[in-house]
Amino acid sequence: MSRWKRVSGTLPSKIEGRHLDRQAVVYVRQSTLEQLEHNKESTAVQYALVERACSLGWARPLVAVIDDDLGCSAASTAGRPGFQRLVAEVGLGHVGLILGFEVSRLARSCRDWYHLLEICALAGTLIGDNDGGTCQRE
Repeated sequence: MSRWKRVSGTLPSKIEGRHLDRQAVVYVRQSTLEQLEHNKESTAVQYALVERACSLGWARPLVAVIDDDLGCSAASTAGRPGFQRLVAEVGLGHVGLILGFEVSRLARSCRDWYHLLEICALAGTLIGDNDGGTCQRE
């Protein structure tokens, strides 16, 4: 039995029941401790993506926040346990959607970014950002 529900109106065409049956992950990150201290509004906007996931149809218990990498540069995945956990959860097929603020900032290294995209494509995981865009590599 499917655990997802339709919200008022229609869901974006790329979001299907198979996505809603898995977790939506909100990935929250600021590059430096200074940004974390001085850009509190940006951090708050990122946490608000939890509500965006709910408005897209995810039940609140299925929305997870990964904020382990606050204050860490995205130059590499070393020292970023949150990003590593995100990749692992996607690879295990547990994630239907990744939401982030300017998702291309998830990884500054093209190798790491394309690795995540490839795993998302294989697992059927959507990626969306604060602009409301949702994409999936086919």
